[in-house]
Amino acid sequence: MKRRDLIKFGGLTLARAGAVRFPLLAQDGMAMSPAAQAPLTQADYTLRIAPVTVELSPDRILSTIGYNGTAPGPVLRMKEGKQVTVDVINDTDTPELVHWHGMLIPSAVDGAEEEGSPFVPPHGRSRIQLTPSPAGSRWYHTHVMAMDDLHKSTYTGQFGFVYVDGGNDPGQYDQEHFLALRDWEPFFTGPGTMADEDDETHTGPLLEKPAVLNTAQAGLEVSSTTYSINDKALGFGEPIRVREGQRLLLHFLNASAIENRRVALAGHKMKVIALDGNPVPTPQSLDSIFLGVGERIDVVVEMNNPGIWVLGATEPMVRQAGLGVIVEYAGQHRQPLWVDPPKSSWDYTIFGTVASSSPAPEQTIDMIFEKIPSGMGKFNLWLVNGKPYPHDREFVLQQGTRYRLVMRNRTDDAHPMHMHRHLWELAEINGKKTAGVIKDTVVIPYYGRAMVDFTATQPGLTLFHCHIQQHMDYGFKALFRTA
Repeated sequence: MKRRDLIKFGGLTLARAGAVRFPLLAQDGMAMSPAAQAPLTQADYTLRIAPVTVELSPDRILSTIGYNGTAPGPVLRMKEGKQVTVDVINDTDTPELVHWHGMLIPSAVDGAEEEGSPFVPPHGRSRIQLTPSPAGSRWYHTHVMAMDDLHKSTYTGQFGFVYVDGGNDPGQYDQEHFLALRDWEPFFTGPGTMADEDDETHTGPLLEKPAVLNTAQAGLEVSSTTYSINDKALGFGEPIRVREGQRLLLHFLNASAIENRRVALAGHKMKVIALDGNPVPTPQSLDSIFLGVGERIDVVVEMNNPGIWVLGATEPMVRQAGLGVIVEYAGQHRQPLWVDPPKSSWDYTIFGTVASSSPAPEQTIDMIFEKIPSGMGKFNLWLVNGKPYPHDREFVLQQGTRYRLVMRNRTDDAHPMHMHRHLWELAEINGKKTAGVIKDTVVIPYYGRAMVDFTATQPGLTLFHCHIQQHMDYGFKALFRTA
């Protein structure tokens, strides 16, 4: 059965372009004990975890858990290097964590149980202090495990943008929008019942495909047929209203718990200027962009083609089921138009340079990713170097040492791999070498291979995992320890 067989199409819809911003108000790396009473001093930011409703459309209203009464939560704008205090108030019945994805911060405030970050207790509160770094587009989200509960963790509405201002943005654009790609109402499906028509990583050289495949019956997977950009499905809410000649800065985030995604703005090219919030050495103007789960891409668009256009998923069923927003030029009165972009393969290396200015790696860590079909009963089991989590003292780093991480994907899925509290420099993907592309999340292609370099600069524990929630829940994670 194809995804289209499960989707009932509604009318053409549109999505709200931005998210509510927190005002930037006037101590590092510490989590303060939960307190029953509010602290005497006011925090720079407050995040309240509580039930919310999300009105994707008048006839599609969802109940979930979010931040500050919305999902996504507010855009938090911070200044690089300026210490901030965040109060997290948990108005739910379960312990919670808030992870600061892409930040170079101590493990105590990173928001990962595996690293020793303390939970925010049910109906309790915690205060954390952190120094935002590096500059660029980051995000925050829950980091509890979900297992077989599709009403927990990243399946909920607990996510939002953080933008860290480094003071070097010339501001040469007329509008700025934060756009989170999202799926809702997840459900379990049998293996192969939801064909992913947007998975382009199968076209690679398949360098890591095993000679003998495991043909055992695969376990249940998670899917969705309800989508949006931010909190509105395509056709509801306000369009992005523009004038000819304007320049738009668009911050994209794939906030899915389930799928990698390709998007395009019909009738326009998008100039990619940053990946995961980090400026790229070689910006590129493209017809579409591809984001793994957890990835961010910043683009600049020249508004030079008057009309009313659809910005959305290139996969028709996903776009028509809600993942899109209307871009409307002033003075235009016509039906919104979608035009399929040319077919292309996503290639990180086009944004890079020939040679790296970073030190050469001193040591290499080899990692093999495998899937055991139905290895956890109803669900698949995921292995790193032959074992599921935990990998007790298997990956021990020396402070200040430069490492090359070789990730070999021997599974039939494309995995968005994320390492907390560190940044990677992409060195090679499927045999293509590059340098200068700095990321915190990299999609390892279907039966493919990627190499990244990083320096162990963060003392303590660092979590490494696939950002697809179900994969992480069932073994696909490991702890690095910096001695």
